[in-house]
Amino acid sequence: MSVWSPRHPAEVATLVARHPLAWVVSRAPAFHATPLPLVADLDEERAVTALVGHFALHNAQVEALKAQPRALILFQGAEGYISPELVTQPQWAPTWNYAVARFEVEVEFAPEENGAALERLIAHVEGERPDRWTVARMGERYEPMSRHIIAFRARVLSCNATFKLGQDERPESLAQILAGHPDAELTAAMREANEAR
Repeated sequence: MSVWSPRHPAEVATLVARHPLAWVVSRAPAFHATPLPLVADLDEERAVTALVGHFALHNAQVEALKAQPRALILFQGAEGYISPELVTQPQWAPTWNYAVARFEVEVEFAPEENGAALERLIAHVEGERPDRWTVARMGERYEPMSRHIIAFRARVLSCNATFKLGQDERPESLAQILAGHPDAELTAAMREANEAR
């Protein structure tokens, strides 16, 4: 296990929940790549077991995945350049910190779940605020629009995640980066990754 490996499956689930827009990449009969927001199914250990979303029916990748359902799904979390000017350590080299997750999956289309997939995604991105938007607000427009999508569940075959967030830095260098870096999201991810190490 690498110093940049997630300590627990829940860290990968958190990345997916915070950064739901992923690339769905397939390669047969030709390469296709579609950015889609996805939500995760989790097991009792909070490991991601499947990713749920929907395609537009006119997307050529739908027919490609029906013929060959294997795909790669790529998520990217916080990321950014770390300049040597943040660190007083002599000869410190610049680097790029990031959190990513790569899932090899098998895609199963489920048109009968179109409504459930949409409602689940919207509930996730709208959050817990009391006035959150729901599909019911679309009224009569919802049903004809929903006929132009197709839901899917991508069963996870393998997951490879990398959280390169300063875990190999000397404590004093890490503290300087956290104090001086302008990207609050990246520094928050670095703090989380370095807790209790």
